[in-house]
Amino acid sequence: MKRYLGFTSATVVATLVLATGCGSSTNTTSNNGSSAGESGNNGQKVTLEFLQNKPEVVNEWNSLIKRFEQQNPNIQVKQINPPNTDTTLQADLAKGQVPDIVAMGADATFIQMAKNGVFKDLSGSPELQKVSKAYVNMLENEVGKPTPYAIPYTVNAVPIIYNVDLFNKYHLTIPKTWNQLMSEAQKIKQEGGTPFYNGFKDAWTIAPIWNALSTNTEGPNFLKDLAAGKTTFVKSDAIAANQLRQFTALGQPNQFGVDYNDANSAFANGKSVFYAQGIWTLPVIRSDNPKIQLGTFVVPVTNDPSQIKMVSGVDSLLAVANSGNASKEAAAMKFIDFLLQSKTAGQYATVAGLFSTVKGVKNTDPALAPLQPYINSGRVVDFDDHYYPAAMAAGNQYESVLQGALSKNQSSSQLLQQLDSLYQSAAAHQ
Repeated sequence: MKRYLGFTSATVVATLVLATGCGSSTNTTSNNGSSAGESGNNGQKVTLEFLQNKPEVVNEWNSLIKRFEQQNPNIQVKQINPPNTDTTLQADLAKGQVPDIVAMGADATFIQMAKNGVFKDLSGSPELQKVSKAYVNMLENEVGKPTPYAIPYTVNAVPIIYNVDLFNKYHLTIPKTWNQLMSEAQKIKQEGGTPFYNGFKDAWTIAPIWNALSTNTEGPNFLKDLAAGKTTFVKSDAIAANQLRQFTALGQPNQFGVDYNDANSAFANGKSVFYAQGIWTLPVIRSDNPKIQLGTFVVPVTNDPSQIKMVSGVDSLLAVANSGNASKEAAAMKFIDFLLQSKTAGQYATVAGLFSTVKGVKNTDPALAPLQPYINSGRVVDFDDHYYPAAMAAGNQYESVLQGALSKNQSSSQLLQQLDSLYQSAAAHQ
């Protein structure tokens, strides 16, 4: 999953304290040598620094930037794609030189920067009307205040991915309930096949299925009640833990000895019918086997299809540095307006293998078509672990608890008790 941090949010907070008012200064000199405060409205060139965190789409961003610059000759966009976005932003914050536009995930780094005023408040911006309200709300909920500090641009999802040829071989139908999914998985196993392939040697690969299960079964107020001391994992996540153990029992025998990359390759080459991973794996699977035919369906977590939501989070957001420089901020919003055009948004989302938040824009990948209605209708729920304390979510802490409990075949209550202990310890150090 593309969401883990290179350092904890506590580090970000410390850096922010040292870098008060860390947006670009109004008298900062831009890369072309002109004063940033003199650029833009008087016809001089404005140079924007655009930091984005995905190495796999550098070429696509270069293509989009070239198109934008052709249409806007007075604005130059310089793409920055560092090896570690979080470390780079940490250094930028310390120097008081935040990039003019940032495209990143909705992670703890973004949240702390937003809370501390690094990014521009976009309240009232017409751009917000062009994207799904569900994801605008999601970002606001993560920051913890009803203020939009970014435009959600692309979003991911966690479905069940399936091999169409094997699916047809076993004469399966798309399951609509958890019982149906388990029944079909048992059928595959009884006929000598492998229902699910897992790469649980990498603990984080348990997170996608855990989030799909927990968010749909623990109740809508779980996270608030957990923070308030009104509930625990033991009290609220027994169903999810039981389902996770059922799911694991239907994985391949060596699932705790196989890592993420090998699991992708194995599934691509027909080692299982189903694969419970994020849609970000589709391009990787196809690169391993260009001939594979893939399908997807939302994880049918409950036995009431009308109550099922798809786990989906903001994969890339667009945030503007709160620099106080009107010319640079206006140029940045002009670039964002270009990115929100239907043609541009659709092109980027398809290349990135993600969904666009722009209203009316659909991903053209047929494998993702069954998931699109959930995006369009806002029938989605954010990842639970986006709201876990930083010390619990960072460094694969809670995923390692799940990994250890599952690999030792511990009971659901033992698993959940360990999550409660980790949560209490992490919350005490926030």
